[in-house]
Amino acid sequence: MASLRLFHARLAASLVFLAPLGAQTPVAAGLNGHYYVNHGLVGVGRIPAATRDKFGETLGSFSALAVDAKSWRRNADGTYAGTFYMQPDRGYNNPGTTNWRARFFTLSIAFAPAPAGAVVQNQVGITVADTTLLTEANGTPLTALDTAAGAAGVRAAAGGLPPLPQAFNGRLSIDAEGIARLPDGSFYVSDEYGPYIFKFSATGVLQSAIRPPAAIVPQRNGADSFASNNPAPGQPAPVPVDPTVGRQNNQGLEGLSLSPDGRTLFALLQSATRQDGGTGGASLTRFNARLLAYDITGAIPALRGEYVLQLPTTRTAAGATLVCAQSEILAISNTQILVLARDAGFGRTYPIPTATYRKILVYDIAGATNIAGTRFDDPANPIAPGGVLDSSIRPALRAEFIDINDSAQLAKFGLRNGPTDDANNLSEKWEAMALVPALDPAAPNDWFLFVGNDNDFITQSGLQDGVAYAHPSGAENDSMLLVYRLTLPGRINNLSSRAQTGTGAAAQIVGFVVSGPRPKPLLVRGVGPTLTSYGVTGALADPVLTIFNAAGQGIYSNDNWGDAANAADLRAAAQASGAFALTEGSRDSALLVQLDPGAYTAQVAGVGGTTGISLVEIYEAP
Repeated sequence: MASLRLFHARLAASLVFLAPLGAQTPVAAGLNGHYYVNHGLVGVGRIPAATRDKFGETLGSFSALAVDAKSWRRNADGTYAGTFYMQPDRGYNNPGTTNWRARFFTLSIAFAPAPAGAVVQNQVGITVADTTLLTEANGTPLTALDTAAGAAGVRAAAGGLPPLPQAFNGRLSIDAEGIARLPDGSFYVSDEYGPYIFKFSATGVLQSAIRPPAAIVPQRNGADSFASNNPAPGQPAPVPVDPTVGRQNNQGLEGLSLSPDGRTLFALLQSATRQDGGTGGASLTRFNARLLAYDITGAIPALRGEYVLQLPTTRTAAGATLVCAQSEILAISNTQILVLARDAGFGRTYPIPTATYRKILVYDIAGATNIAGTRFDDPANPIAPGGVLDSSIRPALRAEFIDINDSAQLAKFGLRNGPTDDANNLSEKWEAMALVPALDPAAPNDWFLFVGNDNDFITQSGLQDGVAYAHPSGAENDSMLLVYRLTLPGRINNLSSRAQTGTGAAAQIVGFVVSGPRPKPLLVRGVGPTLTSYGVTGALADPVLTIFNAAGQGIYSNDNWGDAANAADLRAAAQASGAFALTEGSRDSALLVQLDPGAYTAQVAGVGGTTGISLVEIYEAP
């Protein structure tokens, strides 16, 4: 695939990474030569715990979150709106799993950032627009019931599907955790039982399933055994209780994410496999987790990468050391991944309401050892027997980035991390992340990170599978979204340069290279007048944009984008690329071009000798 990179910029042109006005002092994390900047918590939203979906059942919460990228927009008043997809897990479990039908929710999100904080927690407006059941091709719903013990819990391979987890009632079992949406509306869902990755149509119909390497598939007595030791009332527990190899009970493919270019699907185990030191509970040897990387560009996903991510540890107030399992991942480039890790059993409704660790880390696999297809995919060859990593394997580098427990940030919106356990105490489980662009020309590499909790369906007026329930805590545990503003230079799917601009020698010139074997569609923009609506003073009133090839020949040019014959295509490409909208009728310039591999320059000059600030943007068009 062709790629885009900046190779020079002159005449005061530079990449800009500007903090939003009114934000906290930015906190930066560095890793492998990249810097990740956290500008702080800028908004909060809630869904009441007792909320019901369109089937009249308790809604649940955020086990995962995905975004319809084309829907995300910035409004003229600085607010935002878009469509998100919320994946709950297997429903209310007390005392065991139930025949709750697996599903996902379509959410309409309205967001009004409040960098300085607010008394009320309504910056994120959340409307549940629809509920979609996950079904087999014949319409049979998938169930949240734990997989049956023994051979009854394995449905034989058929119809192009591998052996699948099956409940005692014959339905396919799924403990849904991650969700990743494709541009055509179909999506992948990662599961803890298998642990598998399922692909569903936009309407929730099962299309295919990815079976991970043998080292990850749980076995008991030498055979596949998908049960997680959470049987429904009256059903037998698996024997033995824990698998002998493969994923530990309830520690399956918790994290799932697409790379920004949409070509790679990443999935991460919640903690180490049994043979790699995952011996149950919060074992201190379970920190070597496996990350899978599938190439999804072909008809059948192909495992191209498998890496070791070492999970962080923490010490509790009582002095105990814990390994913090991961709850979600989010790829911000082809090698850099955000990982949400936390302790367990601390927070809202728990005896100890104060958590010791809830953080988002950055991992970089660029220098990590790729063990895909090696002897380590055989469970007989553990990567970390007893938790000690094999000396031939180099794990991914990591750095801590966002502390969700940061008391100063939480206090801005009336939240806390214990010790008082009320509605403003953080829920124990934070398991969802989604990233959307800030669409701010003054900070083109800024993003909003939405982080959601899993509320475990804790309410006093619950209904699931036709049965009413009230959680014994007596509490309501709302579903919540926290929103952080970030600068992520590691997630550049566009190049941006802002400079004082004139004509002739004072023109802004940005060089770039298209590399790879094939031509690449690019959206190139020279923005001036639209900057004014974003608070930029002295913007260039009338920019003209020209692209030059390596020989210095002007090959494309535009003055006034709205006059172009393909203005509609320019609008669509901007929306699909996550670019802010140009003002209708403005004199900004834009080009949608197909460029062969090679070196180019984009030049913006002022028409008629005009001068002012201009922004050059180069996007890889979808």
